[in-house]
Amino acid sequence: MTRRGAASLNRSLAGFLAHEKPEKLLSLFAAKVRQCRGLRSVDVACALRVCRGSGKHWPLVPGIHAKAITCGIGGDRIVGNLLIDFYAKKGLVRRASQVFEELSARDNVSWVAMLSGYAQNDLGEEAVGLYHQMHRSGVAPTPYVLSSVLSACAKAELFEQGRLVHVQVYKQGFSSETVVGNALIALYLRFGSFSLAERVFWDMPCCDIVTFNTLISRHAQCGHGESALEVFGRMRLSGWKPDCVTIASLLAACASIGDLHKGKQLHSYLLKAGMSPDYIVEGSLLDLYVKCGHIDEALEIFSSGDRTNVVLWNLMLVAYGQITDLAKSFDLFCRMLAAGVRPNQFTYPCLLRTCTYTGEINLGEQIHSLSIKNGFESDMYVSGVLIDMYSKHGWLDKARRILEMLEAKDVVSWTSMIAGYVQHEFCKEALAMFKDMQLFGIWPDNIGLASAISACAGIKALRQGLQIHSRVYVSGYSADIPILNALTNLYARCGRSKEALSLFEAIEHKDNITWNGLVSGFAQSGLYEEALKVFIKMYQAGISYNVFTFVSSISASANLADIKQGKQIHARVIKTGHTSETEVANALVSLYGKCGSIEDAKVQFYEMSKKNDVSWNTIITSCSQHGCGLEALELFDQMKHEGLKPNDVTFIGVLAACSHVGLVEEGLSYFKSMSSVHGVQPRPDHYACVVDILGRAGQLDRARKFVEEMPISADAMVWRTLLSACRVHKNIEIGELAAKCLLELEPHDSAPYVLLSNAYAVTGKWAYRDQIRKVMKERGVRKEPGRSWIEVKNLVHAFFVGDRLHPLADQIYKYLAELNDRLEKIGYKQENHSLFHEKEKEQKDPTVFVHSEKLAVVFGLMSLPPSMPLRVIKNLRVCNDCHTWMKFTSEVMEREIVLRDVYRFHHFNNGNCSCGDFW
Repeated sequence: MTRRGAASLNRSLAGFLAHEKPEKLLSLFAAKVRQCRGLRSVDVACALRVCRGSGKHWPLVPGIHAKAITCGIGGDRIVGNLLIDFYAKKGLVRRASQVFEELSARDNVSWVAMLSGYAQNDLGEEAVGLYHQMHRSGVAPTPYVLSSVLSACAKAELFEQGRLVHVQVYKQGFSSETVVGNALIALYLRFGSFSLAERVFWDMPCCDIVTFNTLISRHAQCGHGESALEVFGRMRLSGWKPDCVTIASLLAACASIGDLHKGKQLHSYLLKAGMSPDYIVEGSLLDLYVKCGHIDEALEIFSSGDRTNVVLWNLMLVAYGQITDLAKSFDLFCRMLAAGVRPNQFTYPCLLRTCTYTGEINLGEQIHSLSIKNGFESDMYVSGVLIDMYSKHGWLDKARRILEMLEAKDVVSWTSMIAGYVQHEFCKEALAMFKDMQLFGIWPDNIGLASAISACAGIKALRQGLQIHSRVYVSGYSADIPILNALTNLYARCGRSKEALSLFEAIEHKDNITWNGLVSGFAQSGLYEEALKVFIKMYQAGISYNVFTFVSSISASANLADIKQGKQIHARVIKTGHTSETEVANALVSLYGKCGSIEDAKVQFYEMSKKNDVSWNTIITSCSQHGCGLEALELFDQMKHEGLKPNDVTFIGVLAACSHVGLVEEGLSYFKSMSSVHGVQPRPDHYACVVDILGRAGQLDRARKFVEEMPISADAMVWRTLLSACRVHKNIEIGELAAKCLLELEPHDSAPYVLLSNAYAVTGKWAYRDQIRKVMKERGVRKEPGRSWIEVKNLVHAFFVGDRLHPLADQIYKYLAELNDRLEKIGYKQENHSLFHEKEKEQKDPTVFVHSEKLAVVFGLMSLPPSMPLRVIKNLRVCNDCHTWMKFTSEVMEREIVLRDVYRFHHFNNGNCSCGDFW
């Protein structure tokens, strides 16, 4: 080609670029490429600019780049800068870096292009490293270089590096540059340093709309709605008019604080200003009305919006999910598919969350299948919501499989799985998962830490809880309310009342969860009195009670057998309208059952509007403990008739009922039906119940055979039950066998020694009894002393056998002697069987043999009005003599006596006992 022809071609290239005729320019460029001798860097630059401006021509760039290299201009600065920018924007950072390294000379544009490329592709550390390289090369940074580096630090969360660059900004004198100020504000806002961002803002001599939009947007994202609106006020005073980005951020701010009025004002401004809302503004408007609960207005905006915008469909799905209307959600989803709108990774979670709220897990499973079909099987966001749905509803195996299939697991996925385990009381599995998460390199967030602490509380793993408590401080969550609530509950459950109260007092803004965590923690750790004290303080502090408060406080009263306190709480339940809550009603049934008021327990049970399996189990167990065995079995039949499936707890009550009324064959029949009819596998407790049924009936040989033929190894409870029956029925042979097996399992438990010693005593084998006592002494085993309690005038009085420590001891023994005289006149005769032989009796004061329950009853007779029943609690099984004595006492004194021993309740009235003399 002639020199004149080449010049003409160059002018044509420049002309086509200026008049935006890319096809003709590229055609001429191709003609020129065919003869490499006349190809200049400016020609390549023209071609690259065309490709950058038109997305359909970008595949030509690698070819143009290759031709430039062939013609020896691949390292040209102008060409290289364009290639760096192009490759970086397409995510081809490695190619961009290669071009940058091969440049023959670099200018500020080169450095800015490469720095921006790193920043845009979230390679903050590389951007900072390149900035340092630039600084060492002696190249003075420009405002755009500093802006790019600061943006890279913000995206890569390199806060300290960003602060060092801020120092360079001051040194270079660029603090007044708007583009640099905007980048600094974005950096500090990213790290939650709103005060530093505000300081930069006030120091800026000139702000633009990006400045204000950055501040407004970040405040809105962090839920600081009022602050976002305040910045908007400053923006208007500065003379800047809001654009669509501003309006979208302000609408988000109004949505975050539920300010529908200001949101509607912004909507009006949008319409009056004639601004054409883009898809972001439409989405923000719809989000505002959805979050403020105005579904009809949201539907109007949706109907008039861009029906191809998947964001609007998703927001409308959220709207219906918010009101838990699964039918409308699913109908909308079907319409979305019919309209040809392809669901994205946010569509399926909207539907799945609604399925989670409504409990429609089968439908959720179908949506799960659809998400897999559409390619979202490995999407982290969709998988996280699926794990949450399945784990919350007990499908833990399925939830875990989804987690294990994920290649990239985030903190949300792990935390959802941990929380699911904790919710369903698989605390060991939750802690194992918490450990795996950290081994995987995921640092737990506040929700994960709170769940792990709750898991420790569930199994009273104090040591592990202390370790996680240390992690809380390291992670900077020491002021997080849910974590503090979980820690308070942990220490309370583990009986560390001092630490629990210390944490509780440190919480500035206590909510219901805080109070309930302390009440339930104390109640579950056996610190019942402390639980009730907190309950009273809660009332004094003006904190409203809820279901959890009442259940915990009623349970505490029940375990203390404090019927007076329990009735006061019951009155508050009625006053606050919680009587219809099934969990509260169940706790009340248990309260009256444990406090000896079986009739009140029945009334409470029959008044329940909704009964669950816990309700039936509680009343069945209560009736069996109170000697109403036949009634307990009738209730069991009613339970089955109501369609409720009996569980392992149900059968404990049923078998105990058979035991307490001597229904041997019926009890064995119920036991066999557990697995054969109801699909419930017997636990050691159930086997112990069967041994008790046979043992109480005196069928000890049959009981021994049953134990020997058990499909599982007999535990301590089984042998202890058999040994106790041997003591009652004076069967030394089987008793010795049971004692031997029990001692092998629990060598330091006093029960086998005491029971066998008593068995020898009642059969007159004193030498054997003495030998057992000697062995106990040598092994340091101490017998739990018999003790009885009775409440009189709000004070609980405790008595031991032969107790002389009570202030009224003399009057009590005098009253007892006079009472015994009256009882003997109507036929009472003290049992001859004694645990002491004659010589021991002669050497001791007769009063030392008086059992604690007799002393408690006598004190009650002396102190309580005749109309009030005597309620006594004993920590051991009542003996035959005391049982007979109380029957006679109830007849002579015309008083009702309710005795709760370690096994059951005895109601003595008019010379009879509710147990029918079978206990």
